[in-house]
Amino acid sequence: MVRSQVVDAPVQILLLERNDWVPNNPRLPVLIYIKAIAIQGSDPAALFEETFSANGWPPQWRYGVYDYHHYHTEGHEVLGVAAGYARLMLGGPGGRILEVSGGEVLLLPAGTGHCNIESSSDFLVVGAYPPGQHADICREAPTSEQLARIQTLPFPEQDPVQGLHGAVRRYWV
Repeated sequence: MVRSQVVDAPVQILLLERNDWVPNNPRLPVLIYIKAIAIQGSDPAALFEETFSANGWPPQWRYGVYDYHHYHTEGHEVLGVAAGYARLMLGGPGGRILEVSGGEVLLLPAGTGHCNIESSSDFLVVGAYPPGQHADICREAPTSEQLARIQTLPFPEQDPVQGLHGAVRRYWV
């Protein structure tokens, strides 16, 4: 069994306002866990999968981040960078550019626009969602029903990285 090395990493918050057709989330900030998981071993993605699973966020995929702007209305999404680096734009076209690399984790509340601007050839992300939630790929302005879903989507029970008393409890109230 792989033993995850969760580091007591600093968490940055980023609250994004609506940006043209991208709704973002008006009340929940993006949480950015700086160097949250120590990269080690031959399968570092397994470290993220183990951590997310242990905290009630079943991993769903290993891939990168799409190179087009999109958001989700049916799931809060956690992205664990298992390898490589990327420049991601958060918040929709003209949004905030964030440089991420191995060991970092992003928690995107439903509605948050995201897009891969550029990445290394080995860029690998593990994606997970709270139970019962998933990633619908939205690439145009939300309907009133989608906006309502973003507003009422349940909070996860635990932080995907820090567990029961993590940043989700501090910043998603």
